[in-house]
Amino acid sequence: MLIHPWDAALDADEWRSWLRTRDFGLLTANGVRGGPPVVVPTHFLLDGEEIVLHLARPNPIWAALEANPAVVMSVHDDYAFIPSTWRADSPGTGVPTSYYASVQLTCTARIVDDKEGKADILRRQLAHHEPDGGYGVVAADEGPYRKMLSAIRGLRLEVTGVRAKFKYDSHKPVELRERVSAGLAERDLPGDAGARAHQLRRMGTQ
Repeated sequence: MLIHPWDAALDADEWRSWLRTRDFGLLTANGVRGGPPVVVPTHFLLDGEEIVLHLARPNPIWAALEANPAVVMSVHDDYAFIPSTWRADSPGTGVPTSYYASVQLTCTARIVDDKEGKADILRRQLAHHEPDGGYGVVAADEGPYRKMLSAIRGLRLEVTGVRAKFKYDSHKPVELRERVSAGLAERDLPGDAGARAHQLRRMGTQ
């Protein structure tokens, strides 16, 4: 992912704050024996410098992880197409672009197969995704999920690197960004409100 200086995250707080409300991404591992990368859409939990998740035992990613534990968890959102007319200083001079936020976490994967380890991952994920509770006991030797543990494998991913990008024309004149912001507000397609909020927030930091 290309990251120009003006698109880089302002600091770790910016990308961590953004990820707190985004817990679904693409887990990507190197292909086996020269095959294409394995890409798995999945919910996950980022907890400090660790990501935890679980996947079904037949998932094709396991062979890839056993061959090479290096993976990337990629998350993107708040994207919008910006037409050329919004970025034109005079008719016919504008260049279209895309606005988006993207965080890519490089990780080292460790597969978890013991029942208690898998139960711990499930407890942590359920506490995050269902904070109001209502689910059953999650344990290796009791509760409604006990017999299902054999059908999954757990993953603990140690985060070793972060690439974060917030591409919202931060290097452009204020007048252009205000014009784009007005266009996003009027068009109001899915993603436009999120993109506009980032653009306005980043304008306020300059």
